Amino acid sequence: MRPVLTRLGVVAVLAGALVGCSGEDAPAGAEGRAAAEVCDGFAQDPVTAGALQRLGGEDRFRADLSEPDKALTLLREASRAPLADAYRPQAVPYCWLLGAEDGEKTVRVELRPVKAAPPADPRRADEVTSYATGLRAYADDDLGKVFFACRLPAPAHPFVVETAVWGPDGATTDGGPDSRARLITVANAAAGHVAAELGCADTGLAGGVPPGA
Repeated sequence: MRPVLTRLGVVAVLAGALVGCSGEDAPAGAEGRAAAEVCDGFAQDPVTAGALQRLGGEDRFRADLSEPDKALTLLREASRAPLADAYRPQAVPYCWLLGAEDGEKTVRVELRPVKAAPPADPRRADEVTSYATGLRAYADDDLGKVFFACRLPAPAHPFVVETAVWGPDGATTDGGPDSRARLITVANAAAGHVAAELGCADTGLAGGVPPGA
């Protein structure tokens, strides 16, 4: 199994490798928007913005395919009644980014409600890195997921939000801890932003870069 980064290790990797990538340095009039500005600014902090830029391979993005209202509506509707065990609706792209330069590489942040976070799969123990945030969080070289509980004021029913971040083909081929740290950093930031928008309580989400579990 690849070694799990400690919180300090992840912060050091990201702060050193990613904070230097800043959309603020892009020339005026450049197409697209800086990473810190896209999708309601969920990636405003420098470390998350840097992680998003490294995932997408560019400093600026277009978010035309994003459906944040649809994603949030799906989550709010899930609180109306207890969810069935088999309830797994199609995920909705809360934030779907295309590089402003070539429009080919994409980064997707998808949301959907589920009844509970899935247990860890021992068969994939050597393929994923787990993190301590929410109910469960993990990443491999191409996908990061964060599951967190959402409790809204009565009479709403509690449910679990699955936040998935897909990196583009060819942008995370270095693999290992660095790629996983970027994916989980973006996923955790998006989860925290969505939780705040919904007004979720008792999420268990860590602030900033989540530590290894």
